[in-house]
Amino acid sequence: MRIPLTDLRPQLEATQSRWRPALDRLLARAQFVLGREGEAFEREFARATGAAWVVGVGSGTVALELCLRTAIPNKPRKEVLVPALTSLFTAQAVLAAGCVPRFADVDPETLLLDPGDARDRIRSKTAAIVAVHLYGQPCDLRALAALSRRHGLALIQDACQAHGAQFQGHPLTAYSRWVAYSFYPTKNLGCLGDGGAVATDSSVIARRIRLLRDGGRQGGQVSRLQSTHSRLDEIQACFLRSFLPQLPRWNAARRRLASLYDEALAGCEEIRPVRRSADSVNHLYVIRARRRDALREHLRQNGIVTGIHYPVPLHLQPAFREFGPPRGSLPNAEKACREILSLPLWPFLKEDQILRVAETIRRFYL
Repeated sequence: MRIPLTDLRPQLEATQSRWRPALDRLLARAQFVLGREGEAFEREFARATGAAWVVGVGSGTVALELCLRTAIPNKPRKEVLVPALTSLFTAQAVLAAGCVPRFADVDPETLLLDPGDARDRIRSKTAAIVAVHLYGQPCDLRALAALSRRHGLALIQDACQAHGAQFQGHPLTAYSRWVAYSFYPTKNLGCLGDGGAVATDSSVIARRIRLLRDGGRQGGQVSRLQSTHSRLDEIQACFLRSFLPQLPRWNAARRRLASLYDEALAGCEEIRPVRRSADSVNHLYVIRARRRDALREHLRQNGIVTGIHYPVPLHLQPAFREFGPPRGSLPNAEKACREILSLPLWPFLKEDQILRVAETIRRFYL
């Protein structure tokens, strides 16, 4: 039987008693943009994350862009430090904000932004650091917050894979005023299309982002500043409100299943899981594997779908090559991209499916 990388159908089935009547109410009201569902979700997600304010937007990419536009106002072409191992959309958000991405290496064990390497790449043009909480694990926010304060930089958190995560017992907003989320369907908290949000403890930033997401207007048809147009619609907010109460339970299931993978793959010397901390919400279960591509094909032939997050470091991608250092300059990210493999993981994955994946990996290396 085929094992997909993720499966959203059990999630929909488990929550339909909440979202079906909510959708009926929404259709009866017939207000699908900037209505009561979105407003309620912003309040509920703020409580869930420990933030004072949440502003819904159209995608995680836009959430990052608007964080940068509020953090670096009227300073075009300023440089933003970004880890080389992350989604391409992180760098695209930097460009959309009118800034220039500058790439830093990652820690070889966690694959998160290396604070020491980031420190060494700060220049007079540097205005911000983007801390990407990759695979659901928060970066070293204490070190990065201290580094940002020391150099007068904005610290932007890309939490697009880290719904429900805290760092050392504190909300993410305790470490910086800008935290961006994506609600792409496969996230720990996803909707059924695109969606995103910014979490902050600053009412000033929240008000600014509300202007920026809606054409710079504050009611009426007068634009107060140059902005964009990207709002979280009511249908997506309806699903997010239905899923949000289940997020702690789903994250706990991910943690348990990731631990089972650890046990089932223990002693297989040809692979090693990317190191996780207790703060991880286990968005993905990622291993580093010898002969990665051949292993992936072996798994495919046995009905097991895998992914690579991400196959090419940002500084070697055509869209960003002009901004990055040459090949070989960021060795940890470059080596990781040749080895990483994401195994199937979602809250309703069965334990016997994990054991089958692990056994299939072991057979490949016999």
